[in-house]
Amino acid sequence: MLSLLEEIPRFIKDYIVNYIDIDYSLWLTWCLTPLLITFLLPVVIALFLYLSAFLLYIYKLHWRSIKITLQTGDKWDTARKSVGALWDAHGWIWHGYEVKGLEHVPDTGPALIIYYHGAIPIDIYYFLAKVIFTKNRLVHTVADHFLFKIPGFSILAECMKVIPGTVQTCSNILKDGNLLAISPGGVYESQFSYNYNLMWKRRLGFAKVAIEAKATIIPMFTENLREAFRTVSLGRRFFLKMYALFKFPFAPVYGGFPVKMITHLGKPIPYDPNLTPEELQEKVALAIENLVKSHQRFPGSIFNALLDRIPYFQKKRVKMQN
Repeated sequence: MLSLLEEIPRFIKDYIVNYIDIDYSLWLTWCLTPLLITFLLPVVIALFLYLSAFLLYIYKLHWRSIKITLQTGDKWDTARKSVGALWDAHGWIWHGYEVKGLEHVPDTGPALIIYYHGAIPIDIYYFLAKVIFTKNRLVHTVADHFLFKIPGFSILAECMKVIPGTVQTCSNILKDGNLLAISPGGVYESQFSYNYNLMWKRRLGFAKVAIEAKATIIPMFTENLREAFRTVSLGRRFFLKMYALFKFPFAPVYGGFPVKMITHLGKPIPYDPNLTPEELQEKVALAIENLVKSHQRFPGSIFNALLDRIPYFQKKRVKMQN
């Protein structure tokens, strides 16, 4: 073995001794970095939520002194706008976030907003901020029960009016003249919808709420939502079984890609006393599916969604759609 090493030219031995470890580490870094980034970026969203909760705790502790100068009457009003500014800035910088059809959201009075649920519903955070600043209104939202068991979420729920949601509580919110947002697909849709297909099953709760409150429904869909964050499709059957048992989202989420995101609000669907909950569900589902067909590229492409951030490609795509 030693004789073989002695026969190797000196420059080759120098390369092996000095550079082979460096080249291997560089190769390993290049291979693993994209993988690490795609799974770590969703953690950024979780950290952002905890930062919001931290700011709210500070605000709550100092409310008495703040009230003397603000005199707003609602202790959370200024806090909402502070947190809203944080999310609005994040949406503008990271996703070039826009809302089209915001005129459909009434300046006063109730409306029920029904939206498609992404792997991470980051669009609803951005949308809430937009409504706060453009309409000076708060959108109450319904969240899955498991979220209320997460440490730190309670103060966010208290400030932003997030509720677990029953037909009666949701109906009362609308009867009081508020805006309310519901995703009928919920966590099930977020985990297992891979091509923007609605996964509502026979969930009629939102339709019963709208009928009881005699409220207008506004359909909502966010373009490229599943190109920003995706769930791992490998092992889908296993994750389905786990969700059925525990009602908890076990499928890993990856992404955080800075794709272009545009929330589209469809034409309001007025209250119709002649519609049954089943018929109303079908009508709303069709309205959202039409928004998906009109504004979403198929098949979904992260690369093309990133190109949409560039005005030239975005204008070109709009021309093709028209």
